[in-house]
Order: sequence, then C-alpha cells, then structure tokens
Amino acid sequence: MVIFLEKKGKHTGLELKERLVGVTRVCKVTKGRRYFSFSAIVIKGNENGMVGYGFGKSKEASDAIRKAGEQAKRNLCKVCIYNGTIPHEQEARYGGAHILIKPASEGTGIIAGGPLRAVLETVGLKDVLSKSKGSSNPHNIIKATIKALKYMRDVQIISRERGISIERVYNGMEEVLK
Repeated sequence: MVIFLEKKGKHTGLELKERLVGVTRVCKVTKGRRYFSFSAIVIKGNENGMVGYGFGKSKEASDAIRKAGEQAKRNLCKVCIYNGTIPHEQEARYGGAHILIKPASEGTGIIAGGPLRAVLETVGLKDVLSKSKGSSNPHNIIKATIKALKYMRDVQIISRERGISIERVYNGMEEVLK
C-alpha cells in the first residue's frame, strides 16, 4: 500500500534527514566548447518508515543537490517496518537492476552496499539482508529498492484489505473448518 503524504510541495512537518548518494559531473562537448553540469541523487527519510528519492541537475553542484532534495521531499512514501525489519521477503526490478530484500533476526544489522544501504538506513530499518543483482546503476537500484519497499504489506493491511480478522490471516481455513 502506497501512501503519498504530500501533493505539490505541501509538507506535513516531518523531521527529514537527507542523505546524498552521489554527485556526477556531466560534460557535453560541442564544436565550440565543453559544457559542464552536475547531476545529484538524494534520499530523504525520517528513519521511522518514510522515504523518498530525488534526482537533480544543474550547472552548479550545490543547486543540483538542492533540487534533488526538493524532489525527494515530494516523492515521500510510507513503508511497513516490523520490529526494525521488514514483514516479509520482497524482490523488485527496475530497468537492469534486480533487488532482493529479506527480513533478518535482531542484531544482524543492514547487510547491503552502496545506494541500497542508503535507502534502507534512511527508511529506518535495523536488521535486513539484501542482494543487488544485475545493473549497478545507482538510479535504477534506488528506484527498484523503493518499489520493493512500497509493495510491503503487514498483517494489519492484509486483514483490512481482505475484510477478515488477523487470526484468520494467520490460521487460514483451519478456523472455518472447526
């Protein structure tokens, strides 16, 4: 279940932490000269189930980071966290990136690298196992990770969607047959 908190820049007053994943210098070569610009990737989250990402481009690195931060604020979404980990295993693809995320026992920590780790830490997860397969492009890895986290559902969401009790979700048809 995806819950977007804000529309068109209206912010709800959450205390968000910003994490810069990368800044890239881009060069466009023409007949007359070289044009340099910067591209930035930023992740924002409150470390309590909210996360968003943004990409910004500008002639100056600081402007690119600022633009990416503003876009990340607009792209916030809610993620299910259960005791510092995720409720179930999830995988997602975006472009050439393929992400696998699994819940882990307490004390394991975040087993991830690069942009995947940045997203998982910013969302507030403490114990997660993950694997990034395929492309190592940070843009696609971030988008695949957010996509996987958006499709997470805990038992309360499932029981509400199906219109049944939480016990019936766990026990299935055994309760009906008795």
